[in-house]
Amino acid sequence: MDQNSHSRIYVERTLAIIKPDAIHRSEEIEDIILKSGFTISQRKLQLSPEQCSDFYADQYGKIFFPSLTAFMSSGPIIALTLAHNNAVAHWKSIIGPLNINKARETLPECLRAKYGTSDLKNALHGSESFHAAEREIKFMFPNSVIESFPSREATEEYLSRYVNPTLLRGLTELCKHKPQNPCVWLADWLMKNITVEQAE
Repeated sequence: MDQNSHSRIYVERTLAIIKPDAIHRSEEIEDIILKSGFTISQRKLQLSPEQCSDFYADQYGKIFFPSLTAFMSSGPIIALTLAHNNAVAHWKSIIGPLNINKARETLPECLRAKYGTSDLKNALHGSESFHAAEREIKFMFPNSVIESFPSREATEEYLSRYVNPTLLRGLTELCKHKPQNPCVWLADWLMKNITVEQAE
């Protein structure tokens, strides 16, 4: 079996935060996010110091922790769920390093180099890993559903039960009718017949 037969269709998600120091540039930043191919859902909010402590719990005990929680609760933020293939790594590459001087020296076009003013006020947050993204999205968007992708067996069962029979009927009808524009004809046929089957 070739490697592609094991692949799964899944769009990864990550959490981005436009921090209080960059909130006035949020439209510009969101425009860059969209142009980078992300799909976003968002909400603007302000976190209390306690919520910031919970969100950054993995940083607890570090010398900058009090400053971080005070800064992140000092004004409104915009939390965004970003969806994209390989979202965590893609977003991290766009925002650049945490250290502003390093960001400006090595990646002057990255968002932290453009909008950050210090290591604390670095304008943007990005999840460090897939698992961190899951936790952070749940924290910011408690009602969001992060669905795990289906197993190979479940995908194959769905395809064989629902997709393949309809597609086979559609292709058979296509051969019988021999329309001038087969792609458009098949698309129309599938739309009509899938709608009918879902209604039954």
